Amino acid sequence: MTLAELAGRLGISRQNLCDVEHGRRSVSPARAAEWARVLEHSEAQFVRLALQDQISQAGLNLRISVDAA
Repeated sequence: MTLAELAGRLGISRQNLCDVEHGRRSVSPARAAEWARVLEHSEAQFVRLALQDQISQAGLNLRISVDAA
């Protein structure tokens, strides 16, 4: 799948996806969960990654754990 095809599936521009990929743009936990559903992957895993990225960007040396309810 090309970057443009993936961006189309996620409902965002190719440039937006490229910015996420290179760390120039963050993904909210809600958006991460939406993308997980679209791509048929674990919501908990995508949300954990989004939250971990926010924690890391804040310079905190913490590890995030997310469990599905």
